[in-house]
Amino acid sequence: MVEPTLAVERGLPDAAVARSRAAHGRNVVAAEESSGWRATAREVVTEPMFLLLLVACGLYFGLGHTAEGVTLVVALLAVAGISLYQSVRSNQALQALRELTQPRAQVWRSGELRAVPAADLVVGDAVLVEEGERIPADGRVDSANDFAVDEAILTGEAVPVAKAPADAVYAGTSAVSGSAWLTLTAVGAGTELGRIGGSLHAIATEKTPLQRQVSQFVRRMAWAGLGAFAVVWGVNYARTGDWATALLFGLTLAMSLLPEEIPVAFSSFMALGAARLSRAGVLTKQPQTVESLGSASVICVDKTGTITQAGMRVASLYDGATGALLPLPAALPPTAAAVLAYARWASETAPFDPMEKAIVAALAAHAPGLVAADFPLVHEYPLAGTPPMMTHVRRTPAGPPAVAAKGAVEHVLAVCHGLDTGRAEQVRTVARQLSEQGLRVLGVAQAEAPGNDFPANQDDFDWTFLGLVALENPPKDNAAAVLRAFGQAGIGVKMITGDFPATAQAIARQVGLPGADTLLTGAEVLALDEAALRQRVAGTAVFARMFPEAKLRVVNALKANGEVVAMTGDGVNDGPALKAAHIGVAMGRRGSEVARQAASLVLVDDDLGGMVTAVAQGRRIYQNLQKAISYIVAIHLPIVATVAVPLLAGWPLANLLGPVHVIFLELVMGPTCSIAFENEPAEAGQMHAPPRAPGAAFLGGWALGRSLLQGLGIGAAVLGVYYVAMRAGRPAAEVRTLVFAALVLSNLVLTLVNRSFSQPLLRTLAVPNRLLWLMLGLALALLLVSLWVPAAQTLFGFAPVPAAELGWCALAALLGAGALEPYKLLKKG
Repeated sequence: MVEPTLAVERGLPDAAVARSRAAHGRNVVAAEESSGWRATAREVVTEPMFLLLLVACGLYFGLGHTAEGVTLVVALLAVAGISLYQSVRSNQALQALRELTQPRAQVWRSGELRAVPAADLVVGDAVLVEEGERIPADGRVDSANDFAVDEAILTGEAVPVAKAPADAVYAGTSAVSGSAWLTLTAVGAGTELGRIGGSLHAIATEKTPLQRQVSQFVRRMAWAGLGAFAVVWGVNYARTGDWATALLFGLTLAMSLLPEEIPVAFSSFMALGAARLSRAGVLTKQPQTVESLGSASVICVDKTGTITQAGMRVASLYDGATGALLPLPAALPPTAAAVLAYARWASETAPFDPMEKAIVAALAAHAPGLVAADFPLVHEYPLAGTPPMMTHVRRTPAGPPAVAAKGAVEHVLAVCHGLDTGRAEQVRTVARQLSEQGLRVLGVAQAEAPGNDFPANQDDFDWTFLGLVALENPPKDNAAAVLRAFGQAGIGVKMITGDFPATAQAIARQVGLPGADTLLTGAEVLALDEAALRQRVAGTAVFARMFPEAKLRVVNALKANGEVVAMTGDGVNDGPALKAAHIGVAMGRRGSEVARQAASLVLVDDDLGGMVTAVAQGRRIYQNLQKAISYIVAIHLPIVATVAVPLLAGWPLANLLGPVHVIFLELVMGPTCSIAFENEPAEAGQMHAPPRAPGAAFLGGWALGRSLLQGLGIGAAVLGVYYVAMRAGRPAAEVRTLVFAALVLSNLVLTLVNRSFSQPLLRTLAVPNRLLWLMLGLALALLLVSLWVPAAQTLFGFAPVPAAELGWCALAALLGAGALEPYKLLKKG
């Protein structure tokens, strides 16, 4: 880390921060969309159902039906209240997610270093930016240490740009190496990115396949409702000549067909699902990501810190001078201590990487006389090459600077030209043996730098091979169980690591990764053509010595094979592959800011077990959304049939139901589908089933057929009650009462039936869901009030009926809504 200069160290006092924010605004690129109650209310009053109710209210008052008009006004308020509640509930969940996923920055204020949300930075702030972080605002470099920035987001050039003091840096670009202190010169809309932010903000986020399917389904039902409205209005007008009454019953049918609960249910499920995941330690950048989790078919995982533990330990040293392999702890001869010292000097002064921390700890324990941290860094060559190596030049108290390198054994041996072939082969053999034990092996070398004229490329030093450092990084305790859980869920696992092939395969075997004996290296990946790579990646489980281009090619090849790919990563170089994967997963603790911004999910505790939780939640949410929309489709059909069939068939008693009855049913259905079903627990065995096929129709084939059969069954039962009561010569008010009771009771039974598409009703009754029982109890209470309270009877046009006849309505509801229950029993058998 670069030490702050005196000017930077002063930073801004808190009072100056407030003044700067008042003058220049917050550090947000585009104006935040309004999510207050006015915007929510505007959305509610423009909903089709609200507008239909408004028209129906006007007609009732115009026809002199004051009680019905007042009832619909109350219904309007209830519909608006439910919509507002759902919207606020979803917005609160999304706002909590935004706060959790908001990037933070290190800023020097009032004499101390603080971590603050990037949106709270102001012009004049002194900000520390380190490798792997995004530049939070435009600024000027005050002091830098081997600081290079990727400015491709602004310039299109992917080559990192070195930055020196007084150079300008820009918001949205990424630090790819080193660190620097910046003084911010512009924030928010005043930055270079902010000037083009309007056009970027105007680009609509592409809808997911499920969103498109749901939107298309709602549009089709809306068009069907419009057509049905025209038919019912035309038939009524032709028979009565009363356009207002005909319009009222046409609106009744349109309201009964409009599936306005579906978009509400979709947004609620996604937002609340994302909030549930956040409580489980998995942050989603977009709620729609929740949808894709259930279809993930392959997960590409990193080894270090993901499958293996975050902490490391130096297990042994190979002394190149003597050819001795020394397990630690042990007494170290001077030549072996030098291997450890130069490995330390090739590490960051204030290391954050677990590997470098382990080297520091080993040096302090076994060679305390070599205090490497007191040697200031003069020049740094960042991790580079294929496979990579890094070099530091440090000032020593006396004599020339010390030039130290550590990195991949192959790279270190390739630059040590003075090493004869026999010795080099011996080193490779030792490295291979250590790797086969699951150890991570680094080569260490030294060079001379008599002056300050350092070569442009680190490989051009005159290197001398010193030895090997072998680090132990055992698997996490839950790694094997997590991989088994993925396998049981039908999700393939690929290990993608930059480590030595033998090390990667040793760890893969330890955790029981299927196909651990199959291997491709990064060089082999790049050498294959597209067709051959697609074939090889399908049968390969371990990818070693990987680098960014190779990782990206593997992800794209898996996608081309039709897989839904999740990928974990933590470094700057993982950004492209994380972005390319269907589900990019970054580590919350050790992940770079670039990786977190590129990913769609963040594992807060770096625990891959969180992905198992996320997949399970994704499957539960998708499954429950399917239940909710299947319920919506099934319950709308009998309402439509009850309104349309008697009219079109010319029954003596037609137009029994009006807007007041339909809106009562809507008030029951809305909370049931979006609250009760959302709270439904996962069904047993969902994590032992294969992932759903990509692009599979959400409500097609048997799923749609099941809903239609349920709707037709309920419709037949309700129309049966209608027809029998009518043929018995019962008054219209009594027939209306029985028909309405049958519809509401069918709704309650259908809710219980649709709790599971595989388990029979009697078994699901024992599954806990307090909100479901609350919704059903409330619906039943409202039905009893409408049937037995005289004022409500008058309002709805009901008449008293014997309790036994309501029992027949309940039986009809049970037969109609439960018609497919025997199929579940047969399927289980």
